[in-house]
Amino acid sequence: MSKLPLLPTTVIGSYPRPKWLRESIRLHKAGKMSNEDLQEAFNDAVIAVFQDHYKAGVDVPTDGEVRRDEMVEFFAERIKGFKFYGPVRVWGTAYYRKPSVVSKIEYREPMLVDEFTFAKSVSYTDNLKITITGPYTIAEWSYNEYYRNKKDLVFDLAKAINQEIKNLVEAGAKIIQIDEPALHTRKEDVSWGVEAVNEAVKGVNAKLVMHICYGDYSFVAPYFNEIKVDQINFALKIYNYKPLELLKKYGFDKELGAGVVDVHNRKVETSEEVANDIRKILEYFPPEKVWINPDCGLKLLSRKIAYQKLVSMVEGTKVVREELKRKGYSVD
Repeated sequence: MSKLPLLPTTVIGSYPRPKWLRESIRLHKAGKMSNEDLQEAFNDAVIAVFQDHYKAGVDVPTDGEVRRDEMVEFFAERIKGFKFYGPVRVWGTAYYRKPSVVSKIEYREPMLVDEFTFAKSVSYTDNLKITITGPYTIAEWSYNEYYRNKKDLVFDLAKAINQEIKNLVEAGAKIIQIDEPALHTRKEDVSWGVEAVNEAVKGVNAKLVMHICYGDYSFVAPYFNEIKVDQINFALKIYNYKPLELLKKYGFDKELGAGVVDVHNRKVETSEEVANDIRKILEYFPPEKVWINPDCGLKLLSRKIAYQKLVSMVEGTKVVREELKRKGYSVD
């Protein structure tokens, strides 16, 4: 990793697919575009995402996960043991292909290495983050038709994820984020769910981040400091930063990835609003241990709004950096 400024800015992972990529995917599904041309479209989309992140001033970008339709589907298609029956409604008119486990989970082959290698080749910084869905979330958002219990399924998934993460490190990944938005879904699962996350990152030499969002953080708060990652990032903006009190109560001692942009609201935050929110966060945590990010992935917003939100996030962060510089902090 290269040196980062104080209060590094980053994204959670996903970013809106350009309209022309969505059209390319539609044409490919209709048999009107070749695999080669679709891959070219994906590659061009990654470059476009990096351009948006660069123009916005994001310190730690991702490739926008533009090759992934959905965060569980993508991995279930590539890990041995899964089968798809058809789409399941998530909410409203939103559907996803919910996978089912029908045989023993086994690691088959690298899932993200090619994706990462291309992203690394076109990124404007070596502080590039790659994201991978964690074992508990994959299991929770799948049907289980094979394992006696969910715990056994999750720990086999942890082994597969661990192998993939090690392959990413070998390919040069320096910042890896494990996405576990479902980890705090069921209070009775949290203790061993945390153990499974630790199994997934065992023996990994990289900066490790975990993302959780939306739900009752109190279920998992007692275990935060047991999770073997360097940073945990949270959705905070949508909760008006109330979870900060919970983190303080449990002596949270890792880096905090602070969500300051509401990804479910099309209203674009102003830079001053972001700055005020960061000042609030710094009442609880020292700036050396805080990163700035949106609450969650940006893929459900329009590209224009997602970009504007990133610009406000970065500009608001710069305002606070200047204030800290005047107080004697080294910000560069």
